[in-house]
Amino acid sequence: MKFPRRQFLHLATAAAVLPMLSRSARSQSYPARSVRLIVGFPAANASDIIARLIGQKLSEQLEQSFIVENRPGAGGNIAAEYVVKAQADGYTLLSVSPSAATNATLYDNLSFDFIRDIAPVAAVARAPYVMVVNPSVPAKTLPEFIAYAKANPGKINMASTGNGSASHIFGELFMMMAGVTLLHVPYRGSFLPDVLSGQVQVVFSPISQSIEYIRTAKLRALAVTAAARQATLPDIPTVAESGVPGYEDVSWYALYVPKNTPMDIVKKMNADSVTMLADDAIKQKYMPLGILAAGSTPDELAAKNAADVARWGPIIKEAGIKGE
Repeated sequence: MKFPRRQFLHLATAAAVLPMLSRSARSQSYPARSVRLIVGFPAANASDIIARLIGQKLSEQLEQSFIVENRPGAGGNIAAEYVVKAQADGYTLLSVSPSAATNATLYDNLSFDFIRDIAPVAAVARAPYVMVVNPSVPAKTLPEFIAYAKANPGKINMASTGNGSASHIFGELFMMMAGVTLLHVPYRGSFLPDVLSGQVQVVFSPISQSIEYIRTAKLRALAVTAAARQATLPDIPTVAESGVPGYEDVSWYALYVPKNTPMDIVKKMNADSVTMLADDAIKQKYMPLGILAAGSTPDELAAKNAADVARWGPIIKEAGIKGE
């Protein structure tokens, strides 16, 4: 059967347009059901707090449930591996913290490659940390703490959320730059009970996790890790201005999906994230916790992760840190 030339051209054009219409319809209808947001750390951890805040906001904005699911362990690798194996349809997201960058150096035998197997969507937050001590520590300022630590090398316990975690890496960098030796104590769960009891004396903690304890004087804040003082803790100086010039560290948090997730869905998710972060409602929820709204394109997020891999790799190796 032969088609007239004009009819043939119409059919060919329609065939070319159909996939575009299909992709457009798919992205416009996304999400059509509940979305799971996988977190690689325990409840009440900074990653969990941020995931729940954005999950709630996205649920309201998109009129679909974003359900936070905690799968802690191995510095976030258990959650990452789970998402790598998930269906690449946009309905399983991974909430990512800086461990994605440090784990590349910490672990030699991972079953996945983060950069190859997990696709970036958007950054959702930046979070400076705060160096806090139990009130039993005699130091009232960071210079006093440094002097105290130098007088008691290896006798002051420093908590973290695990080997190679941000709280550990930030502490190791501080030790290198301040010339002190602290005894690292990694935790699989929350370190807060032992810091509050004085069993461990110091920790580099996300502001969101420790702000209420600082306000009620159950913990003493010595310095924030950002380059500038934070509105949430305006009277607390930075580490850099307190005797460790050049020190600066801020955690970032982001959304990723399994590789091969359709690009139209990734773009839709990125656009939805940008809209969410521009809303004053999310900024007002972030602010009391010392969290900053910070979005990105997928390419910008990929570049940030690659830069952190390059930055933290040599520090991890110099400190001799190994994955759990």
